[in-house]
Amino acid sequence: MKRIKNIAALGVGAILVSMTAVLTGCQENFLDVVPTDRVSDASILSDSVLFESYVLNRYMGTRLTDKEAEGTNPGFGRGFEYAMWSSLTDESIYNNDDNTWLIQRGQIAPENTGIAGTFWGRSYRSIREINYALANVDKVPMSEGKKSRLRGEMQFIRAFRYHDLIRNYGKVVLVGDKVYEISDDLTSDELFDRAEIKAGIDYAVAQLDEAAALLPAANDNNWKLGRATKGAALALKARLLLYGASPLYNSATWQQAAAAAKVVMDLNKYSLYTGGYSNLFLTNDNPEVIFSRIYARGARHVTLEIANGPNSYNAWGGNVPVQNLVDDYEMMDGTKITEAGTSYDPSQPYKNRDPRFYATILYNGAPYRGSVIETFTPGGKDSKDGPSNWNTSKTGYYLKKFMNDALPIDNPWDVAGTQTWIYFRYAEILLSYAEAQNEAVGPDASVYAAVNAVRQRTSVGMPALKAGLTQAQMREKIRNERRIELAFEEHRYYDVRRWKIADKTENVPAYGIEIGKSGNAFTYTKKEALTGKTFAEKQYWLPIPRAEIQASNNKLEQNPGY
Repeated sequence: MKRIKNIAALGVGAILVSMTAVLTGCQENFLDVVPTDRVSDASILSDSVLFESYVLNRYMGTRLTDKEAEGTNPGFGRGFEYAMWSSLTDESIYNNDDNTWLIQRGQIAPENTGIAGTFWGRSYRSIREINYALANVDKVPMSEGKKSRLRGEMQFIRAFRYHDLIRNYGKVVLVGDKVYEISDDLTSDELFDRAEIKAGIDYAVAQLDEAAALLPAANDNNWKLGRATKGAALALKARLLLYGASPLYNSATWQQAAAAAKVVMDLNKYSLYTGGYSNLFLTNDNPEVIFSRIYARGARHVTLEIANGPNSYNAWGGNVPVQNLVDDYEMMDGTKITEAGTSYDPSQPYKNRDPRFYATILYNGAPYRGSVIETFTPGGKDSKDGPSNWNTSKTGYYLKKFMNDALPIDNPWDVAGTQTWIYFRYAEILLSYAEAQNEAVGPDASVYAAVNAVRQRTSVGMPALKAGLTQAQMREKIRNERRIELAFEEHRYYDVRRWKIADKTENVPAYGIEIGKSGNAFTYTKKEALTGKTFAEKQYWLPIPRAEIQASNNKLEQNPGY
């Protein structure tokens, strides 16, 4: 199947403000110059190929802050960046800070948003760009069938932008189909009226219903991998309704969320990948992936192996997993390491753990590129005693998930950074269904089937959940399953907030492990890897950047507590 490659962004007149220049003493025809650095509105609307390219570029947004979008412009969410979204959670910390620690320490403010300040501006810019295209698609010379598909695609993209806004800010401004121009009254109250969360979710869900009816069922040579399909629209709808049913949002029902996930399941198009959990993230076109961002040489993201690898390999140890996450991986027999009767041996803490642990985290003794990881002291090559020790992991762990060991660490710039970022995959749908169905009716057989399918997937093989769980016990099992299965995929940050447990999970120190070696024996001592970690009630939502509030002449309502 052919893939979309990132198309060089078109400098489209539709997203530029037309200005009138007055040149004293110059002849009038000097102004009649055809720009060579952009494509005019007239050209876009008279050429079907250019118009479609314009639409395809809307899968990307504008780079708005430092240290993002290396290689290509950002997509939805955050994705593969130097500091990943996981490093604002109890999954990892970013070794070199890069404006993440202030968020972990509860110091985020409208004037200082760290890496979390781009969603508002980027999303609304993208929404305007989509509205422009929707308003003008009928002028483009192309078949009605093609126009319908593009309308569905644009409605999907716009809904995804609202999804990014809602899950980060809660109440949002619903623009509708309006294409605002510089000539409009940009002080109007309607530009700054934030709709209630339910209204925002209802609007996005309605858009996705329309998109699903217009989009193709599958990618093919005429609708390349990386473009939205019916399944992508339905998956986004299922996620929005799951969020909406959750305690933080309280804007949908669990029955609605379960039904939406079940619709995706009943497409009978997607299935759990059987090529191994690690390979899932290195295989672009596989039956588990519902929607993803495709990269390629010349159109890459951050080169993950050098950005996140161990210091002794000349890598930079970027997003380093914390002990908090490590401790939540079950034993291979299904017991937690803290429960009575567990098979966990604290003198061999990495033995017989859930296979997804080994596919996600590099730990002391883990095989790696023909050698083994050594985070022990004294003398461990991947510890502070090793080379380039300024890049040594502060937690004693390194990230393995997403990494491709066939790609070089040294000088990777022309060949690496090509892994697919998965926005939706079937395992998420199964776990979303299980969660919603459990909350709606309790742990029925379909809940067990969905969770066990994920736990017992090929290369994982964890035991099935015990029969007879209460609704509360099943809730905890599902939440932990999401933590493990979806680690580092941009779910944990939003999960602990929508469940309203972030005041507990994020108020625990970010722990690491100190490993001492004497002869052939190791000792393991928990340590605080990042000091000052804290979470305040206001952090359930992000602050709207101060510049946006000021631009509205203080008409735009700020989130509580900021």
